[in-house]
Amino acid sequence: MADTKPFFAAVESRRTIYPLKNESPISDERIKEIVTAAVKHAPSAFNSQTGRVVLVLKKEHVRLWEAIMEVYKAMLPEEKYKGAKERFDMFKAAYGTVLFYEDTTNVREFQEKFKQYEDKFPQWSEQSNGMMQYITWTALETEGLGCNLQHYNPPIDKRLETEFNVPETWSLKAQMVFGKPLAPPKEKEFKPIDTRMKVFE
Repeated sequence: MADTKPFFAAVESRRTIYPLKNESPISDERIKEIVTAAVKHAPSAFNSQTGRVVLVLKKEHVRLWEAIMEVYKAMLPEEKYKGAKERFDMFKAAYGTVLFYEDTTNVREFQEKFKQYEDKFPQWSEQSNGMMQYITWTALETEGLGCNLQHYNPPIDKRLETEFNVPETWSLKAQMVFGKPLAPPKEKEFKPIDTRMKVFE
């Protein structure tokens, strides 16, 4: 029987880490390999493969967060923007970001093809995207990178379409920031497992 310990060690070590440095313990090529594998192998309903990603590194990562900052500066009152800018600066100081999307055209194709499940495909595509995010996050942390997941969409969607030539049919779901951790993750608190799980034997 295969040993699942390495897998669960990776699952348990995955944490949200905010203080990140503009460095990576692995090559850009290795980062691309990890993200590619996550996109390729994440499960999806009816093998629909609706997930899409945009990977931005180094200077392009800085450009991404500067664009996001401009969008929110135009949206927020000055006092509120000051607090938001501190967070944006923290994200900008990292090494890269993975933008996770769903291709709405692809989702609609499967809705048309399988009419009996038409109302389910948007939900299934979200579930698949979440698994793609989780695979990416866990794999990057296994390689020594720290990550955190942000959701500044939809206000930034149109700006990123322009900045990074993203198709209009791609719907942005999340932004995963990563870089070299500057501090260890905080201890995680867990609710009692018997309130979250039932077993019948």
